[in-house]
Amino acid sequence: MTIIAKINKWNPEPEKISQAAGIIKKGGLVAFPTETVYGLGADALNAEAVKKIYAAKGRPSDNPLILHVADFEKIYELVEVNETAEILMKKFWPAPLTLVMKAKNIIPSVTRGGLDTAAIRMPDNPTALALIEAAGTPVAAPSANLSGRPSPTDFESVFNDMNGRIEMILDGGEVEVGIESTVIDITNPKKILMLRPGGMPREILEETLKMKLEVPDSQSKKRSPGTRYRHYAPNIPVIIWRCGEKFPDFDNAAYVGIHAPEIKIKNFILFDDIKNFARGLFAAFRKFEREKFSCVIVEYPQDSFGIGEGLRDRILRSAGAENKNMYNKGEKF
Repeated sequence: MTIIAKINKWNPEPEKISQAAGIIKKGGLVAFPTETVYGLGADALNAEAVKKIYAAKGRPSDNPLILHVADFEKIYELVEVNETAEILMKKFWPAPLTLVMKAKNIIPSVTRGGLDTAAIRMPDNPTALALIEAAGTPVAAPSANLSGRPSPTDFESVFNDMNGRIEMILDGGEVEVGIESTVIDITNPKKILMLRPGGMPREILEETLKMKLEVPDSQSKKRSPGTRYRHYAPNIPVIIWRCGEKFPDFDNAAYVGIHAPEIKIKNFILFDDIKNFARGLFAAFRKFEREKFSCVIVEYPQDSFGIGEGLRDRILRSAGAENKNMYNKGEKF
């Protein structure tokens, strides 16, 4: 059975952290809160433990994992750290920002998805940092959900997907950001790539780096999780709607967005700003799925900046083939 431990995410209880860290040290799996979404953690340097992540999630083995660290010194053992990395780490970490760098051999191939690079981040969450420090190893941690499902932003979502599949869940309540970290490839400091938009806004990174983040080719994009397969999707269709366009007409549909549609719809969630929209998107998907609506209509936030870019990415990917034409409209990612 999966052990459930409710934890104070701002001041985590040492005995609960010690129990969870002990599981990771022994090669087991622990789900825990970060500032972005819940992660499913294992010892990133233990290949057999990492394989359990892929098995528990039903995740393709060529999809790399992000290594989570709690101190800066550990990073130099894992990857080749260039000047750009040092600038970004010192300025932002801990933060919802993942850096892709050249990997050292200490990182098993399975953790890297068979690539010569590794994705590293330092989460901005006291429970996550305490767990990583107590485990004494970098923790590989994709989102704690079944592969392709909406990422979990609360305990209930983790429990529904992972109960019985893993050793322990640390229940830290709701997360703060609601979508995954921004992933950038800094292996070539002269051409930094935005692999996946997320919790760290592009504008802030470009201002710090004094350069534009570039669009990756198909090969480079493989260095980030969450870019090659359909992700974030509930078990009901996701239909995209742009404010100002004709509202889709579906029986028993639910709606989520910021702007109320012109026609009446009984089942909806309206957010007051983009940050709350991002924080609540995945939870809304799961709610409408549980309540057995025929589909969920999602507003596409066209003109928002900051976290809006990551939110647009998640909406498009959750819609998948149903709205594949949206990918060809020249949207800025």
